[in-house]
Amino acid sequence: MMNIMVFAIPFFFLTIGIEMLVGYFKKKKYYTFKDGITNLNIGIGSQTVGLVSQLLILGCYALVHKHLHVFNLPINNVFVWVGTLIAFDCIYYWAHRWAHEWNVMWGAHIVHHQSNEYNLSVALRQSWVHGLLSFWMFLPLAIIGVPVEVMAGISGIVTLAQYWIHTEAINKMPRWFEFIMNTPSHHRVHHATNPQYLDKNYGATFIIWDRMFGTFALEEEKPVYGITVGHESLDPVYANVHYYKEIAIGAKKEKGLWRKFTLFFKSPAYLGGLIQDYYKSQPKKEHVPVNMNMKIYVLIQFLALSFGLVLFILEFQNLSIFYKIAGIAMIMFTIQSCGYILDNRTKLFPLEIARLILAAVLLNAVYYEWYQVWFLLTLIVSISIGTFSTLWFIYENYIRRKDPVKVSNS
Repeated sequence: MMNIMVFAIPFFFLTIGIEMLVGYFKKKKYYTFKDGITNLNIGIGSQTVGLVSQLLILGCYALVHKHLHVFNLPINNVFVWVGTLIAFDCIYYWAHRWAHEWNVMWGAHIVHHQSNEYNLSVALRQSWVHGLLSFWMFLPLAIIGVPVEVMAGISGIVTLAQYWIHTEAINKMPRWFEFIMNTPSHHRVHHATNPQYLDKNYGATFIIWDRMFGTFALEEEKPVYGITVGHESLDPVYANVHYYKEIAIGAKKEKGLWRKFTLFFKSPAYLGGLIQDYYKSQPKKEHVPVNMNMKIYVLIQFLALSFGLVLFILEFQNLSIFYKIAGIAMIMFTIQSCGYILDNRTKLFPLEIARLILAAVLLNAVYYEWYQVWFLLTLIVSISIGTFSTLWFIYENYIRRKDPVKVSNS
C-alpha cells in the first residue's frame, strides 16, 4: 500500500495543478496558499507515521489470518478481490460513520474536516492515528481468510479511489453513476457543516451504503466547509491532537469514572454541549499575514520535503533504526516548523534555524554511513542550500521585518 501511495505522489501534484488551472479559467479560487500547504504537510505527516503504523496494522492482520482463518482464499482470484472490495467498503462505511459518532475516533478523524476549503489537497489531509483506532473492524476479513496481500491491495485501491471526490471542479456525474458510486457531489455534502448535511454520506467507493442505512443526503444548497467549532491553527501536530484535549476538559466535568469513560463513546455534539463554555472562552485567532518571500520559502521547503519523503520511504527498509527514527523526527520537525512560519509565531522562529542546521547534519551523516560514493557532492549541496536558507530566513524575519512590508492575507 505504501509504495502505491509513493508512486501516486506525482499524480497528486499533477492533478492539483490541473485543478488550480480549472479554477483560474472558471475565475474561482479553489486554493489559498496557507490552507493548501497545511493540508499537504499534514498528508506528509500521515504518510510518515504510516511507515510505522501500517507495519503494526498489517502485522496484526497477518497474525490473526495465520492463526484464526476459516478458509484458504487464493490471492490470484478475481472473485476474492471483488468480494473483498465490497466487504471492505461496507466495513469502511461503518468505521467512517463511527469516526463521526464516537468522540474517541472523531478526535483522530477531525483533522480531515478542518479545512474551510474543498479541493484535492484536502483528500491528502489525513489523520495520523485513525488507522490504529479502526483497524480492528477489518479483522473479520482475516478470519474469513482474505490474504494479507489482497487486504493491503484493496485498502490502497479504496484510499486512492477517494482522492478524486475531493473537488469542486466536477459538478455532477451521470445519474446512474451518482446512484451507486461516491462522487464529488456526494462527498461535498459529507464535508459540509450545513445543518441538513451533518452526519451524511459516509461511503468510500460506493454511496449505496448510505442509501441502505439511512444516511444519504443529496447536494442541494451550496456546502459550507469546515467543522462546527472552528479550528484555525496551522500547526499540523495540534490539528491532530487538539480534540483529545477537549475530551479531557469534558471528562473533568463528568461525575464518576463510568461517565468519564463513556464520554469517549458519546457523540461530538454531546461533548460540544458539555464544554460550550470552553469554546466560548477561546479568543478569536487573529491571522497575521505572511509576506510573499516567506511563502516562497515555505513552498521551497515543502517541495524539498516531498522529494525527501519519497526517497525516505523507498529506502526505509535499508536504513538502521537510528536513521529511521531520526528521519521521521526530522520530517515531523519540518512540517511543524512550516506551520509556525505560516502562523507567524515569531517566538518559535529560532526552531527553524535549528532545523536547517540539524537537517544538514543528518543528511550528511546518513550519506556518509550509507552512500559514501556521493558524500562529497551531498556535503557541498547541503551546506550551500542550508547556508542560503538560513541567511534568507534570518534576513526576512530579523532584518527586513523591522521595515514595513506589503503582505498578502491568503
